[in-house]
Amino acid sequence: MCPDIPRFIVDRMLGRLARWLRMLGYDALYPDVGPDGELEWLARSQDRILLTRDTALAGKKGIRVLPVESVEPGEQLRQVVRDLALELKDEPLSRCSACNGALREASRAEVRDRVPEHIYYAHSRFAECEGCGRTFWRGTHWQNMLHELGMMREGAGGGRNGGCTIPSK
Repeated sequence: MCPDIPRFIVDRMLGRLARWLRMLGYDALYPDVGPDGELEWLARSQDRILLTRDTALAGKKGIRVLPVESVEPGEQLRQVVRDLALELKDEPLSRCSACNGALREASRAEVRDRVPEHIYYAHSRFAECEGCGRTFWRGTHWQNMLHELGMMREGAGGGRNGGCTIPSK
Protein backbone atom coordinates (compact mmCIF):
# COMPACT_ATOMS: atom_id res chain seq x y z
CA MET A 1 0.00 0.00 0.00
CA CYS A 2 1.24 3.47 -0.83
CA PRO A 3 1.06 6.36 1.63
CA ASP A 4 -0.95 9.44 0.63
CA ILE A 5 2.20 11.53 0.59
CA PRO A 6 5.26 9.56 -0.49
CA ARG A 7 8.30 9.47 1.75
CA PHE A 8 11.75 8.83 0.38
CA ILE A 9 15.11 7.40 1.29
CA VAL A 10 17.87 8.72 -0.96
CA ASP A 11 21.18 6.95 -1.41
CA ARG A 12 24.51 8.73 -0.87
CA MET A 13 25.12 9.56 -4.54
CA LEU A 14 21.96 11.71 -4.75
CA GLY A 15 22.49 14.34 -2.04
CA ARG A 16 21.35 17.34 -4.10
CA LEU A 17 18.18 15.47 -5.08
CA ALA A 18 17.46 14.85 -1.38
CA ARG A 19 17.83 18.59 -0.64
CA TRP A 20 15.47 19.55 -3.49
CA LEU A 21 12.85 17.05 -2.35
CA ARG A 22 13.06 18.51 1.15
CA MET A 23 12.69 22.02 -0.24
CA LEU A 24 9.54 20.81 -2.00
CA GLY A 25 8.24 19.70 1.40
CA TYR A 26 8.78 15.95 1.03
CA ASP A 27 10.22 13.76 3.78
CA ALA A 28 13.52 12.63 2.22
CA LEU A 29 15.96 10.73 4.42
CA TYR A 30 19.57 10.97 3.36
CA PRO A 31 21.20 8.61 5.82
CA ASP A 32 24.89 8.18 6.34
CA VAL A 33 24.72 4.40 6.32
CA GLY A 34 27.15 1.70 5.33
CA PRO A 35 26.02 -1.33 3.35
CA ASP A 36 23.08 -1.33 0.95
CA GLY A 37 21.26 -3.67 3.34
CA GLU A 38 20.74 -0.79 5.75
CA LEU A 39 19.08 1.30 3.02
CA GLU A 40 16.85 -1.65 2.14
CA TRP A 41 15.91 -2.14 5.79
CA LEU A 42 15.07 1.56 6.26
CA ALA A 43 13.04 1.66 3.03
CA ARG A 44 11.06 -1.43 4.07
CA SER A 45 10.61 -0.65 7.77
CA GLN A 46 9.60 2.99 7.21
CA ASP A 47 7.59 2.41 4.02
CA ARG A 48 9.78 4.73 1.94
CA ILE A 49 10.56 4.83 -1.76
CA LEU A 50 14.27 4.27 -2.36
CA LEU A 51 15.82 6.64 -4.90
CA THR A 52 19.10 5.32 -6.26
CA ARG A 53 21.44 5.25 -9.26
CA ASP A 54 22.91 1.94 -8.06
CA THR A 55 21.61 -0.71 -10.47
CA ALA A 56 22.18 -3.58 -8.03
CA LEU A 57 20.26 -1.78 -5.30
CA ALA A 58 17.51 -0.82 -7.76
CA GLY A 59 16.92 -4.51 -8.50
CA LYS A 60 16.21 -5.53 -4.89
CA LYS A 61 12.95 -7.32 -4.13
CA GLY A 62 10.43 -6.36 -1.47
CA ILE A 63 11.00 -2.58 -1.53
CA ARG A 64 9.73 0.26 -3.69
CA VAL A 65 12.60 1.64 -5.76
CA LEU A 66 12.83 4.34 -8.38
CA PRO A 67 16.06 3.99 -10.38
CA VAL A 68 17.26 7.54 -11.06
CA GLU A 69 18.65 7.88 -14.57
CA SER A 70 20.50 11.19 -14.81
CA VAL A 71 23.62 12.42 -13.04
CA GLU A 72 22.33 16.02 -13.22
CA PRO A 73 20.28 17.05 -10.13
CA GLY A 74 17.70 19.08 -12.06
CA GLU A 75 16.99 16.17 -14.38
CA GLN A 76 16.86 13.80 -11.40
CA LEU A 77 14.22 15.94 -9.74
CA ARG A 78 12.22 16.25 -12.96
CA GLN A 79 12.25 12.46 -13.32
CA VAL A 80 11.06 11.85 -9.75
CA VAL A 81 8.31 14.49 -10.08
CA ARG A 82 7.21 13.05 -13.43
CA ASP A 83 7.45 9.33 -12.61
CA LEU A 84 5.69 9.63 -9.25
CA ALA A 85 3.26 12.41 -10.27
CA LEU A 86 4.46 14.46 -7.30
CA GLU A 87 2.70 17.64 -6.35
CA LEU A 88 4.76 20.78 -6.78
CA LYS A 89 3.40 22.69 -3.82
CA ASP A 90 2.61 26.38 -4.02
CA GLU A 91 4.14 26.90 -0.55
CA PRO A 92 7.31 24.82 -0.45
CA LEU A 93 9.91 24.88 2.29
CA SER A 94 8.17 23.06 5.09
CA ARG A 95 11.19 20.81 5.76
CA CYS A 96 14.81 21.65 6.53
CA SER A 97 17.00 21.17 3.46
CA ALA A 98 19.93 20.19 5.71
CA CYS A 99 18.48 17.67 8.17
CA ASN A 100 14.91 16.87 6.95
CA GLY A 101 13.35 18.24 10.15
CA ALA A 102 9.99 19.99 10.08
CA LEU A 103 10.05 23.79 9.88
CA ARG A 104 7.91 25.93 12.13
CA GLU A 105 7.09 29.63 11.93
CA ALA A 106 9.37 31.69 14.16
CA SER A 107 8.80 35.24 15.29
CA ARG A 108 11.28 38.00 14.61
CA ALA A 109 11.95 38.23 18.34
CA GLU A 110 12.87 34.53 18.45
CA VAL A 111 15.45 34.81 15.67
CA ARG A 112 16.92 38.23 16.45
CA ASP A 113 20.18 36.83 17.83
CA ARG A 114 20.44 34.06 15.22
CA VAL A 115 20.37 36.00 11.95
CA PRO A 116 22.57 38.79 10.61
CA GLU A 117 21.30 42.26 11.51
CA HIS A 118 20.57 43.24 7.90
CA ILE A 119 18.48 40.05 7.46
CA TYR A 120 16.56 40.77 10.66
CA TYR A 121 15.58 44.24 9.44
CA ALA A 122 14.94 43.25 5.82
CA HIS A 123 12.59 40.31 6.50
CA SER A 124 9.46 39.80 8.54
CA ARG A 125 8.83 36.05 8.13
CA PHE A 126 11.15 33.39 9.49
CA ALA A 127 11.08 29.64 9.99
CA GLU A 128 13.10 27.46 12.32
CA CYS A 129 13.99 23.79 11.98
CA GLU A 130 12.68 21.66 14.83
CA GLY A 131 15.54 19.20 14.23
CA CYS A 132 18.76 21.19 13.90
CA GLY A 133 17.61 24.69 14.90
CA ARG A 134 18.62 26.40 11.63
CA THR A 135 16.79 29.59 10.75
CA PHE A 136 15.34 30.30 7.29
CA TRP A 137 13.93 33.41 5.63
CA ARG A 138 12.62 34.33 2.18
CA GLY A 139 15.68 35.89 0.61
CA THR A 140 17.12 35.60 -2.89
CA HIS A 141 17.63 31.84 -2.46
CA TRP A 142 13.87 31.51 -1.89
CA GLN A 143 13.12 33.55 -5.03
CA ASN A 144 15.56 31.48 -7.09
CA MET A 145 13.97 28.27 -5.81
CA LEU A 146 10.48 29.50 -6.73
CA HIS A 147 11.76 30.35 -10.22
CA GLU A 148 13.25 26.86 -10.61
CA LEU A 149 10.00 25.26 -9.39
CA GLY A 150 8.01 27.33 -11.87
CA MET A 151 10.22 26.09 -14.68
CA MET A 152 9.83 22.56 -13.39
CA ARG A 153 6.02 22.86 -13.43
CA GLU A 154 6.23 23.84 -17.09
CA GLY A 155 8.74 21.17 -18.09
CA ALA A 156 8.02 18.14 -15.94
CA GLY A 157 4.27 17.86 -16.18
CA GLY A 158 4.22 17.10 -12.46
CA GLY A 159 0.97 15.88 -11.01
CA ARG A 160 -1.20 17.65 -8.48
CA ASN A 161 -2.33 14.53 -6.65
CA GLY A 162 0.82 13.54 -4.77
CA GLY A 163 0.30 10.08 -6.25
CA CYS A 164 2.59 7.14 -5.81
CA THR A 165 2.91 4.53 -8.53
CA ILE A 166 5.79 2.30 -7.46
CA PRO A 167 4.69 -1.11 -6.13
CA SER A 168 7.05 -3.35 -4.17
CA LYS A 169 8.88 -5.88 -6.30
